[in-house]
Amino acid sequence: QVQLVESGGGLVQPGGSLRLSCAASGSIFSIYAMGWSRQAPGKQRESVASITSGGSTSYLDSVKGRFTISRDNAKNTVYLQMNSPKPEDTAVYYCNADILAVGGHNNYWGQGTQVTVSS
Repeated sequence: QVQLVESGGGLVQPGGSLRLSCAASGSIFSIYAMGWSRQAPGKQRESVASITSGGSTSYLDSVKGRFTISRDNAKNTVYLQMNSPKPEDTAVYYCNADILAVGGHNNYWGQGTQVTVSS
C-alpha cells in the first residue's frame, strides 16, 4: 500500500519562509509527476506546483517567483519551498503523486498539512 506523508506546515509570518515535505512509501516501482495543491476555506482545491520525473516544473501564476518545487528521487520525496508567503497563501496543502506500485498505476494524495500565514 502506498502512502504519502506531508510535514512542515505551521504558522509563518508574511515575508518569512517555510518548507513542506512529502514522502512516498510502500511497494513503489516508479514515481512520475509529483505536485502540491491547496484548499482554502470556502474555496476549491487548486494546483500550486508540479514537477515531472525529469525535473520540469510548473506553477500557479500567483506563486511564481516565491515558491519552488523540487524532488529527491532517491528519497521518493517532493518539497515545496515557500518564500515570502502572503496571507492569501493560507490553506491546507496537499501533495500528490502519480505512482506505479504493486497495486497498479494510480494518483495518490497525502492527508494535508495546514499552512497559516499571519503576523
